[in-house]
Amino acid sequence: MSKVTLGKTGITVDKNGFGALPVQRVSQEEGVRLLRMAYDGGIRFFDTARAYTDSEQKVGEAFEGIRETLFIATKTAAKSPEEFWKDLETSLKLLRTDYIDIYQFHNPPFCPRPGDGTGLYEAMQEAKNQGKIRHIGITNHRLNVAMEAVESGLYETLQFPFCYLATDKDLQVVKACEEAGMGFIAMKALSGGLITNSAAAYAYLDQFPGVLPIWGIQKETELREFLSYMKEPPALRGELKELIERDRNELSGNFCRGCGYCMPCPVGIEINNCARMSLLLRRSPSAAQLTPEAQEKMKKIENCLHCNACASKCPYGLDTPRLLEENYKDYMEVLAGKPL
Repeated sequence: MSKVTLGKTGITVDKNGFGALPVQRVSQEEGVRLLRMAYDGGIRFFDTARAYTDSEQKVGEAFEGIRETLFIATKTAAKSPEEFWKDLETSLKLLRTDYIDIYQFHNPPFCPRPGDGTGLYEAMQEAKNQGKIRHIGITNHRLNVAMEAVESGLYETLQFPFCYLATDKDLQVVKACEEAGMGFIAMKALSGGLITNSAAAYAYLDQFPGVLPIWGIQKETELREFLSYMKEPPALRGELKELIERDRNELSGNFCRGCGYCMPCPVGIEINNCARMSLLLRRSPSAAQLTPEAQEKMKKIENCLHCNACASKCPYGLDTPRLLEENYKDYMEVLAGKPL
């Protein structure tokens, strides 16, 4: 069983974190059941956010009475000190706790610092002084902001996309965190659903002693897979290494990760799925992508304004309108009979 310590925080857990974004898509009862099942299976790190609708509420109910035996990270997307304190108090109430282990700025477009005029970092520091949070973290999808946060020395953890499709620049972020004594929490470890072999994903990340992956889980079958790896970690060799190499060749470069930061679209296009439909058709059960409902969603691409609002918000610098056009063309050809 692999363990990981999140830098100078001293938080040490099994190398399996629970990403609680997807539990907002299931009922309260089912979400609580999954969270408790994860805890019973040995998972002790749970990541949520104020922005994840009722996720915090489910986490709070699941762990009331055993709070001291686990670690909870949550996030605020506040743009002012007033919003910060409102978010923090709401999170504490919903999580049924009087402290948060890691409180994170949620994907800000800049690195909050003392004296930057926003008052955000000062609020975070005051919350820590009051004992309402124990460690200060930041999440981001932008390499420049992530590296600035690491180099600033102001943060104890960084949450950043990391999987076996990582670029050399992504690997540099991991190394920089290690050298700075900063915890690294790996989000998008399955690249938004494009990585379909969880054993390969787990084995790759298991190579990095300072990296804690958080797996987005909403089904019992998914949870059972990751719990099984805690007892018998898959080894990065043979078929798994070959699979990773094939995926790297297919998925390198210019593809949508499905992070959703481009949303909402002014004409209602579901960009985070439509801009990667060609991959979803070939890497997930295609029938689910060809339903009348899915076809209706894809048809909305015809209404694209080419306003480039999506491209301006893409943390990966993608030409999103062009990706939408290419995916729609391929989709229509598949509907017309092109083999997958």
